[in-house]
Amino acid sequence: MEPMKPSVMVDQVRDLANVMREQTRLFDRIIRDTLTPLEYRSLHRVYTVGDGDSFHAAMATEMAFENIARIPCEPMSAMRFLEYGADFIPTAFPNDTLVVGISASGSTLRVAQAVERARKVSANIITAAITGDIEGIVGKGADRKVSVKLPDLGGSPGIRTYAASLMGLYLLAIRIGEIQEQYHQTEANEMRSELISLADVVDATAKAVEKPAKQVAEAFKDVPVMVFAGSGPSYGTALFSAAKMVEAAGVFSMGQDLEEWAHVERFAYPTETPTIIIAPPGRGYWRAAELAKTAKELGRRVIAVVKEDDKEVTQFANMILPVVGNVREEFSPLVYHVFANLFASFVAESLGRMLFQTDNPVILAKMAANMAQRQAGQ
Repeated sequence: MEPMKPSVMVDQVRDLANVMREQTRLFDRIIRDTLTPLEYRSLHRVYTVGDGDSFHAAMATEMAFENIARIPCEPMSAMRFLEYGADFIPTAFPNDTLVVGISASGSTLRVAQAVERARKVSANIITAAITGDIEGIVGKGADRKVSVKLPDLGGSPGIRTYAASLMGLYLLAIRIGEIQEQYHQTEANEMRSELISLADVVDATAKAVEKPAKQVAEAFKDVPVMVFAGSGPSYGTALFSAAKMVEAAGVFSMGQDLEEWAHVERFAYPTETPTIIIAPPGRGYWRAAELAKTAKELGRRVIAVVKEDDKEVTQFANMILPVVGNVREEFSPLVYHVFANLFASFVAESLGRMLFQTDNPVILAKMAANMAQRQAGQ
């Protein structure tokens, strides 16, 4: 295994719009046939289960299930679901619960175990895998399989695969709402077209944010810690963004809910800690503006990830990472994560580091051993 260069993340970002244009309809055809109309109508709740990026995708799409599908959704990490969630699922009626295991690789062990546990809890539970490899252990263990496989661009922290997981989950939410007659088929198709049209927003944002992301990376390359914060779907984006910084540059970073940041991390040293506030227009925007002001008053260096014409949050920001175009809050994670991948790549490049510490011989050897073990298991 060769060391992974930060530049591969830029290549992944530049292909995001292509993924959305080329794969959305294909994923939608698969989703339509994943459950029967009767099964879709029978659902009373959804659990979305994943680890790492897949868990972040689950967190980021909770609002879509609850506001578009109008169905309760419980996003959970795989270990939490496995030992603290599955046995307590209420299952009073046939097919009333859908458990979705998310795994880009298809080989996430704990997710596979979570899906298996769900199947044993009750015959009233339907399990489905949203995965890039339906022949992996997650797909093999699920009742239904949703392939979100993409053409391979080589190794990288999950960027295109994260977008694919988001798209699969959004299309599932739309289908549930459509079959349960929360809206007409015409509106459902308009939302599907909306997802495809966001490719233009992603493309424009990637181009607009590249230069400021380099500037922010140069300004903050030597900091010991960063905080990424957001509310609602943007909490999932914050978790994902922090993960990319750790994976790419090895800089300790955390994703946090904005309100929880106000209760805890705002008291932490160093006072000048970079605080990246992800604030698309939506329900939690007003609080993002208030806490950007608080962060600035405390001496934090505030980086605002906001719509390009934003006024409320940016007045308190030291630096701005713009999003170009309109996107509803439910779908905002598809767009508002773009900056993070470029930012993380540029920080890694500035520090002379390789992704996942693959310039560290010990780490490189362990990764090679894990890959060999995984392949042997298959």
